[in-house]
Amino acid sequence: MSDLVLVVNAGSSSLKYSLVDAATGDEPADGIVEAIGEDRGALTHRGPSGEHTDKRAFTDHEDALRAVLDAFEQHGPALADADIRAVGHRVVHGGELFSEPTVVDDALLAAVEELVPLAPLHNPANLEGLRVARRLFPDLPQVAVFDTAFHATLPEHAYTYAVPKAWRDEHHVRRYGFHGTSYAFVSQAAADLLGKPVEDTNLVVLHLGNGCSVTAVEGGRSVETSMGLTPLEGLVMGTRSGDLDPAVPAHLNRQLGWSLLDIDRALNKESGLKGLSGVNDFRRLTELRDAGDEDARLAFDVYVHRIRKYVGAYYAVLGRVDAVVFTAGVGENSPSVRAAALAGLDRLGIVVDDGRNEARSRDARAVSPDGADVAVLVVPTNEEWEIARQTLAVI
Repeated sequence: MSDLVLVVNAGSSSLKYSLVDAATGDEPADGIVEAIGEDRGALTHRGPSGEHTDKRAFTDHEDALRAVLDAFEQHGPALADADIRAVGHRVVHGGELFSEPTVVDDALLAAVEELVPLAPLHNPANLEGLRVARRLFPDLPQVAVFDTAFHATLPEHAYTYAVPKAWRDEHHVRRYGFHGTSYAFVSQAAADLLGKPVEDTNLVVLHLGNGCSVTAVEGGRSVETSMGLTPLEGLVMGTRSGDLDPAVPAHLNRQLGWSLLDIDRALNKESGLKGLSGVNDFRRLTELRDAGDEDARLAFDVYVHRIRKYVGAYYAVLGRVDAVVFTAGVGENSPSVRAAALAGLDRLGIVVDDGRNEARSRDARAVSPDGADVAVLVVPTNEEWEIARQTLAVI
């Protein structure tokens, strides 16, 4: 019997998929359908025979997933011969209802729908992916893996906001945290690299991509994290502001007459690195900064300052730190961010070795000197593999 899992990540206008061997992490095929519901749609499938692209309109997620099945048949590997064990789904928000991966049934669908107010940009698309996959794979078990589940271990004092009790009890206003599947994978991989059981390991893990967050992981459990009720709080991100004075929306409403919807959209889509420099792609930001662009320089400085502040705060939360871990696109590929974000923390035992940090590698590795009090690690994340592993563990 194989350990193959089809991993599905349905976004509002996209559908990412991977065929993953849960035992090894191998991916015989993966791909993405983009611009669903628009005229400029495209399906890109990467399989045994290379990369293939189908450019056409996809009316909805069901049309997109049917096209994915056709791509497997045409370009391999044929799903009918692959002996898939299950379908694993990424679901962004599990609220207080889901603290672990859960088999998809009618009750789960109803619960995910109830959680839509907490994640109006993400859960509706995730829900559509769940429904479509159940129709197209009626004989396969399906499992929902929640981004928020890893943070279900947050202590009460860490997840509670200082707001009226009715907000907390009736409207579920609290810290939830995100990027949970990434943190689950990276925490275990970092402990393996250190040669320690994850239960005996304290980590500050920085997930730095277009979305950015940081988590304090104590013995494999999340005890503090930077994202909150939504993914807007915390570090500076590609287009999200991260932390700011909660009075800013009221100020903009009074001064400019903007609606809350307009302000929310601006803080999520037009802020962060994009708001500071005009670009949200970190590679382009680095090019502009190196060319002397002052807005890009400021954006970089604000970005790394926020990271450094959180590393220090989470060191205090944990009391003892075995490693600071960088992961995701920027964390794995930007030596300048790693060096600048940790500069001046040598009194805490956190030091980066310039040669190791600058060396290019796709492997999990240490970029700190031998014998450093706190290791600095770069650990590539693999959320698809983690979803596949959690899916098989459930079924």
